[in-house]
Amino acid sequence: MTAAPVPSRPPLLLVEDTLSLQMLYRAVLTGAGHAVVAASTAADALRLFQESGATTVLLDLVLPDRDGLELMHDMLQLRPETNVIVMTAHGSVNRAVMAMRAGAHDFLVKPFEETRLFSAVANAEGTSAAPTAPPTRRAATATRANAEPQAPAELSELKAQSGFIGSSEAMQRLHQKIASVARSMATVFITGESGTGKELCALAVHGASARANGPFIALNCGAIPQDLLESEVFGHMKGSFTGAISDKPGAATAADGGTLFLDEICEMAPALQTKLLRFLQTSTVVPVGATKPRKVNVRIVCATNRDPLEAVRRGEFREDLYYRLFVIPLHMPPLRDRGEDVLEIAEAALERFAREEDKVFDGFDDRVRALFRALPWPGNVRQVLNVIRNIVVLNEGGRVSLDMLPDTLDRQAEQVHVERPTSDPLLADLTLDALIGRPLAEIERQVITATLERHGGSVQRAARVLEVSPSTLYRKLESWTKT
Repeated sequence: MTAAPVPSRPPLLLVEDTLSLQMLYRAVLTGAGHAVVAASTAADALRLFQESGATTVLLDLVLPDRDGLELMHDMLQLRPETNVIVMTAHGSVNRAVMAMRAGAHDFLVKPFEETRLFSAVANAEGTSAAPTAPPTRRAATATRANAEPQAPAELSELKAQSGFIGSSEAMQRLHQKIASVARSMATVFITGESGTGKELCALAVHGASARANGPFIALNCGAIPQDLLESEVFGHMKGSFTGAISDKPGAATAADGGTLFLDEICEMAPALQTKLLRFLQTSTVVPVGATKPRKVNVRIVCATNRDPLEAVRRGEFREDLYYRLFVIPLHMPPLRDRGEDVLEIAEAALERFAREEDKVFDGFDDRVRALFRALPWPGNVRQVLNVIRNIVVLNEGGRVSLDMLPDTLDRQAEQVHVERPTSDPLLADLTLDALIGRPLAEIERQVITATLERHGGSVQRAARVLEVSPSTLYRKLESWTKT
């Protein structure tokens, strides 16, 4: 007997009037497996909303023909179960708050990271009435309750499932610790710099635990206004405040039977810290406006890019909450301490992004590999992914060379020495007489090479002296090595 087919989810509706951003968001979402229909105006958006049956909408609040809040109101009137994620600029956060009070499910402040976008969409789809499929590893910032069950993973399986790339000693130790702590119910506290993969670490803990078949709900405490955070964590009842048009379960309730990941926990307001402590002590949730508590079964994993103990000393984080949460610490090492991992990550990202863009790349040349090893990568893994995405989008393929790298790496390359062409005897004395009669291209090469030698091989310093872009020097050096 064949099983009945699972009905497909309606497409996600993207409403964005800036075409470059619309193309970017659409490419990222379709690459993560989402079906997307897009509109640039409120009129087209309302038509597509009715035709497509969309239950998740990404809505820019500034549209050329109508106010985004008015459009959201009409959508919710037509289909109250719709989850609207509003998008707004930094200077318009108050508008986002108004939208949340008017019934929006979540909001994104531009510019936002891919992971934040995936998390918002996954949370919205996880609470909508339409059936959902288990998320892909790439987009799994929130795993819904209908995901395929997973048995607790052994260390080798954990490496394959966690999404971590890298075989450095630091990552080996981290994998071993995750495999050990995942079987426990104890609270996990993840620390590490921005971009090191703290949410991936939380997902790995969840995926290797007995709760892997339950939901994984991620909430960024630093991205939500404090006056809305309590509602996002614990939910609210209809009529509990202006704009509360229906009951809304919070993240703690949505994570029942699974894992609640609280990112940027040190940004939580003191008043809400008190309520979180009570929740940890009693395992009960009291939504805003409710009188009766509800019991939930949730494992807490939290993270911060700050020093939590320093936040306690400053009086910004409750000491009793700190000791309640800081049971099993996991530290994500920065990329600069992970040796050759940067090359493994870059190669995996190049293969993945090239496949998404339908292009063919043949790895990195030796000078790029040397530069990648030497760079400090202050943005960590997130910065590497950004650089590789830039390379793939702006180039047609082939072997990645220095001239393909984005200019954003120039400042970080200031202290990085590159291999220089063999010195010319005439470089010792670049007098006018020595230069007369030589081709202009040869003179240019002599001047650049001499400047590099004088500044210890620093492309950044040489570029400043010569008043050209460092990327220009990189391109010339690359061309000279091929001749």
